[in-house]
Amino acid sequence: MVIQRCLSGSVITITVLLLLLVLPVNVLGYGSLGPIAAAFGENGFFCAIDAGGKQEIICWDKGDNFSVSTSTAYFSSLPAMASLSGGEEFICGITSNNSQAFCFNLSNPGNNLVPKSFQYNSYSQIASGKYHACAIKGSYFSSVEYGNVDCWEFNRTSFDSFHNSYIDSLVFRRIASGDGFSCGVIKEGGLVCWGPRSANLGVSAVSSEFEILASGRGSVCGVSNVSSEVECWGNSNELGSLPAGTRFVGLSAGARHFCGVREDNHEVECWGNIDLASIPKGSGFMAIASSDYATCGVREVDLVLDCWGVHGKSLPDYSPPLQLCSPGACWPSSCGHGKFAFNASLLNEPELTNLCVRKDLKICLPCGTNCSEGYFPSSTCSDNADRICTACSLCQNSSCWDVCGLHSSPGVKLQEQDIKKLVIIIGSSVSGSMLILMVWCCIPRIFKTKDDQNIKYHRSFCIGKKAVEAEPDPNPEPPLSISMCIGETQVFRLSELKDATHGFKEFSELGRGSFGFVYKAILTDGRQVAVKRANAATIIHTNSREFEAELEILCTVRHSNIVNLLGYCAEMGERLLVYEYMPHGTLHDHLHGELSPLDWNLRLKLSLQAARGLEYLHNEVAPPIVHRDVKTSNILLDSEWVARIADFGMVSANDRDVNGDVKSDVYNFGIVLLEMLTGRKAYDRDYEPPGIVEWALPLMRRGRAAAIIDRNVPLPRNVEPLLKLADVAELTLRENPSERPSMSNVATLLDQIVKIGLMF
Repeated sequence: MVIQRCLSGSVITITVLLLLLVLPVNVLGYGSLGPIAAAFGENGFFCAIDAGGKQEIICWDKGDNFSVSTSTAYFSSLPAMASLSGGEEFICGITSNNSQAFCFNLSNPGNNLVPKSFQYNSYSQIASGKYHACAIKGSYFSSVEYGNVDCWEFNRTSFDSFHNSYIDSLVFRRIASGDGFSCGVIKEGGLVCWGPRSANLGVSAVSSEFEILASGRGSVCGVSNVSSEVECWGNSNELGSLPAGTRFVGLSAGARHFCGVREDNHEVECWGNIDLASIPKGSGFMAIASSDYATCGVREVDLVLDCWGVHGKSLPDYSPPLQLCSPGACWPSSCGHGKFAFNASLLNEPELTNLCVRKDLKICLPCGTNCSEGYFPSSTCSDNADRICTACSLCQNSSCWDVCGLHSSPGVKLQEQDIKKLVIIIGSSVSGSMLILMVWCCIPRIFKTKDDQNIKYHRSFCIGKKAVEAEPDPNPEPPLSISMCIGETQVFRLSELKDATHGFKEFSELGRGSFGFVYKAILTDGRQVAVKRANAATIIHTNSREFEAELEILCTVRHSNIVNLLGYCAEMGERLLVYEYMPHGTLHDHLHGELSPLDWNLRLKLSLQAARGLEYLHNEVAPPIVHRDVKTSNILLDSEWVARIADFGMVSANDRDVNGDVKSDVYNFGIVLLEMLTGRKAYDRDYEPPGIVEWALPLMRRGRAAAIIDRNVPLPRNVEPLLKLADVAELTLRENPSERPSMSNVATLLDQIVKIGLMF
């Protein structure tokens, strides 16, 4: 069975998700052993073991050959393998059926590169170097962890350079290989290196025990069994500045960088020549491997592949396929102290009971000792599960206060944090229409009636409770000749809103801009609202006659996917507007800020709801309204997690190029779809290219939409809706406006995608 993405089942509980968030790692590097490996060189590539239970091999490179989202990523000519190790433009593995060595490259993957004299031997481990490989003798399915070593070179007829009578007499338990050398941990204890270039490493009389080894081309590092810290030998240009005092559960060695997975929370820490900004934050990994340019790993949250270190200029883009991959190598022995056996049932795959070809094999992973920032350990590691990390927002007693930074009643602390984080809403998202509505609803209205030949103008206020008369304005604004507002707009007293915002104090502030301030307010009837208070400059510059007709149109705007005006206040020279309170903030804050990330089900629903809001403005308002500023910060989320369009511009398409104007909204909505698909900002200088369209469109048009999908949230088993969403985004981003669909067509396409549903 080909499993495309993890986090399955129809509904995943919080407990299961948190379990997945904390699963530990099995890490490797150049010449090391594990479920994922990288081949070095210009034609380098990555391979990993599929998690479908058959231990099939998935491969991808920096081109288009294997970066796909379907089973075409598999090499049908390769045997199933139990573990992998990468060399120079080749990868070796131990076959899962007979423990034999199998090495291959991209040009002819079905051809076993292992010399025939070694092809039929049984091995428990294998380590690939630049032009050679070494393997520990013994059955992979045996519980014996030690054995003698065989070594062979590729494209040579003699193996004398690695033949050493002293090495032949030693018994090894771990090995790693580099350029012209191999190193191993021997049974008696200590590290021994051999090969024509082993003297360059400077390894001699090393008696330390190492659980994990990783080699670059000219260096080797190990994680000490005693301190769990990194010790290294060899080329200092490859090693860089080693981390001090950090405990690791594994290493990955690249050509010019190393990466390790921390013991406490299983996050990645890298050093050397690598783009540090590209390293995933707040996400743990179970297994990683490195090549010349990149490091790729299996994420613990969903067993999905992710790559980093590839965002700098001239670096190739290793975009992994959307397959679910094994978190570690399968072993016949018990896991022992400080480790647990990975439980496949956590994946909620009904047909998946074991990730190994044999039921008696286990994937043993190290227990975590802590959690990432924002989480606290709510249970300890057991034989079949790692410790559970729970969000600090659920911290209920003193046992987690210190970990979460709470030193008093957590409810009070978290409420204050939530107020600041959850509602950076209207402040950044209302300027155009909200400004004009402020003028329109806060000064006396004028409605007109015809009396035979004469037109008489009468003063009136917004519909609602009776307006409180304010003192005469010595410099009254000329009246706007628009009809009476239709809707349920309420007139508020200034004193009422002042009390509701605690006197417009800073701690009630939600946002600010050139228009003024937005405050969170609680009315006397208990309703939470957002109050927008105009500053003096706004009031002075909002008396323009050219908006009169458009104001009349906006008076009728009411839709479930539009932010609605509740009322206004026009006392003592103040102009305040009262809006529905959007407690879940902006889409931008969830995608790029500090608010909680959105799962794929919700992202799809929000995209459809936002499209319907724009469709309403384009088609159901006469004349049509062009938003002109469609972006994620202008899409708000209400208490029911429904998307609402805000800040739609006061420019209608009445006397303009209707099609061209509305198609500009369609294009900008395409950028919103890209942000939802990728998790990237529309423009980010930390990436190359910084523009999301310039980055994503070429990949999508080369059939590599899978490469842009956001890997920072658990992805569904069925990824087809996401790929279809990418197709819709590509349509909206056509250079020629006439080739872009209307918002009605976009809404129809999104509705079809949502109906397909996402299986979790």
